[in-house]
Amino acid sequence: MSIYVGNLSYDVTEADLTSIFAEYGSVKRVQLPTDRETGRMRGFGFVEMSAESEESAAIDALDGAEWMGRDLKVNKAKPREDRGGAGGGRRNNNFSRGRY
Repeated sequence: MSIYVGNLSYDVTEADLTSIFAEYGSVKRVQLPTDRETGRMRGFGFVEMSAESEESAAIDALDGAEWMGRDLKVNKAKPREDRGGAGGGRRNNNFSRGRY
């Protein structure tokens, strides 16, 4: 299982996140997604720990805690939904502008 960590400072590093979660157990992996265009961190991340009991302890302790000037949102990550390959956006601009 993975832990979702939201409302992160844009300055946080994988080492920062590893050190804060290591207080609750063994951290297996940290992932900080970045924006494709800017390369800037997106303000959330994922942490995997060795045992579910460690994850639960970290969630209980860190959810709502202030860290690096922000109140963290920490909970079990939900499985990623398949959003399909078509992407969003308008498919028929004439229709969306009211031209039939």
